[in-house]
Amino acid sequence: MALLEICVDDAEGLATAVAAGADRIELCAALAVGGLTPTTGLMFAAASTGCATYAMIRPRAGDFVFTPAEIAVMEGDIDAARAAGLAGVVLGANLADGRLDTELLGRLIERADGMGLTLHRAFDLVPDFNAAVDQAVALGFERILTSGGATSAVTGLDALRGVIAYAGDRISIMPGSGVNAANVGQLLALGVSEVHASGGAALPAPDGKVLALGFDGPGRKATSGAAVAALKAVL
Repeated sequence: MALLEICVDDAEGLATAVAAGADRIELCAALAVGGLTPTTGLMFAAASTGCATYAMIRPRAGDFVFTPAEIAVMEGDIDAARAAGLAGVVLGANLADGRLDTELLGRLIERADGMGLTLHRAFDLVPDFNAAVDQAVALGFERILTSGGATSAVTGLDALRGVIAYAGDRISIMPGSGVNAANVGQLLALGVSEVHASGGAALPAPDGKVLALGFDGPGRKATSGAAVAALKAVL
């Protein structure tokens, strides 16, 4: 039986995912851009559910090369996750050439001392997966969230197979991106112990005035209890 992690970015999605059987929550804002740091209020709401929750620590959309000002914000966000009582944090940082920024990651991990640690899909940008696995193990991460460098985990199956074989039992490799009940069996066949999904369902088109004034945008989805439950049933 594999563990199911569901990423959510609002209070309704959080409640839906927990009710549908998620084993762990990745708590974010703005999933339409890959997930940003959630609000402090949402962190406290997640802690109250009793479901293990890891907060995304990412101050903006775009790449994972961060400035000193952004790093200070990330450290404060880690403090907020700890204060809310969350189980862990989700971190990632790259150098300009794509390699993991181990110096920065070590600094953030020190700030998160005692909390659980997931390395997010900044891993998918590295030039050498095996070297990055070794670095993640040395830094003390529990798991790596990855699509194998592809747009979806299923598309990246061959790369995932290689990463999983290289990692062995040193660190968990958690496939994510585009995972659903129809395709998760292909990932389970790789021998993974946990998978990551959004369980997202398209929302109705936003109100025209709301859209025109810039209060909404394309790509936003709602967490589907049926999709989460279907995934849980397969696992």
